[in-house]
Amino acid sequence: MARREWPLIVATLARDLGDLDAAEDAAQEAIADALQQWPVAGVPDRPGAWLTTVARRRAIDRVRADARRGDREHVVSQLESRSVGDVSATADEELALIMTCCHPALAREVRIALTLRSVGGLATAEIARAFLVSEATMAQRLVRAKRKIRVAGIAFTVPTGTDLDDRIGSVLAVVYLIFNEGYSASAGDELIRVDLCDEAIRLGRLLGRVLPGHPEVVGLIALMELTHARRAARVDATGDLVLLDHQDRSQWDRTLIDVAVARLDECDPQAALGPYRAQAEIGRVHASAPTAADTDWPQILEIYGSLRASVDSPIVDLNAAVARAMVDGPAAGLAEMDVLADAGGLDDYHLLHSARADLLRRLDRPDEAASAYRRALALVGTSPERRFLERRLAAVAGTIVAAER
Repeated sequence: MARREWPLIVATLARDLGDLDAAEDAAQEAIADALQQWPVAGVPDRPGAWLTTVARRRAIDRVRADARRGDREHVVSQLESRSVGDVSATADEELALIMTCCHPALAREVRIALTLRSVGGLATAEIARAFLVSEATMAQRLVRAKRKIRVAGIAFTVPTGTDLDDRIGSVLAVVYLIFNEGYSASAGDELIRVDLCDEAIRLGRLLGRVLPGHPEVVGLIALMELTHARRAARVDATGDLVLLDHQDRSQWDRTLIDVAVARLDECDPQAALGPYRAQAEIGRVHASAPTAADTDWPQILEIYGSLRASVDSPIVDLNAAVARAMVDGPAAGLAEMDVLADAGGLDDYHLLHSARADLLRRLDRPDEAASAYRRALALVGTSPERRFLERRLAAVAGTIVAAER
């Protein structure tokens, strides 16, 4: 309940207070009051409205007690005039909160942390664990970010025109980064952080409610749903990585896949195919294949062609090279990956080296494959991926030994 209502409460208060810290403190106090009173008095018929009303009262008390504020009467008047039942205003305020947390004046990693805290309602300790830093370090980052918003006078408003389009791009990027950190953790013993994946999907769906029909918002939600639907098959019983072509597809969440596909089907077919919708359509192709052998790789390669025309990203180029290998053979895919390797932009990206190693292995070039696997091992962060690469390296090393006999 608290997690669901948190962004609504904070968003409702932040615009009038102009202070994210004060809005969060008032929301936290309202939740603490609920934990004390509800077990005795019972849960109210409209718990969200109850929490918002109490948080607003707490905020009013704080403003009145702050002798340093020259705008006390104006802010109190704004807070007192708010209507809890004004759903459209709440949606606007919620979108404004997300836009503020993803403001381009903030560093990327700070946008992610602030969105998880202020919009997602995650505790500072939870966010710190997700990004492998101490709670004190994360708390300092959040404090500095909120101070920057307050001091710079960044308004809790929804931008318009081209500014809105630019900011939506920033918001979608933050949500997708949260999802990717959950789906393929950068470090640690777990490959998948389901809590982060769930939170990213929740944030995406929230955007879908306040920006209905936006093709890239729809695309991102569907992309995350289609990807998350495969989570149960992505690791085996021992926690080791299972590649897509070896996954037990009966473990895929077909209900979630159907939801995502229906979402994509509702998109305006005339809308431009942006990066998130394009990736979601690729996910749809994978999800519709009964077996790995049935995957329509030519269609995937065609979609990557459209994606590369609109997005300049070496990661997209790498994924397109994988698709090229599946369509035209490993030599064709390796040629494209070698171009990426020579460019140097992905030299510290372990998946480039592991993908090259796999193609070199398939081309019966074990010495070069072993070298690429070693480079990937030097860069990999999670234990499941490390064990997978170690097994692959041992296999090609065995091939080398056998050939030398």
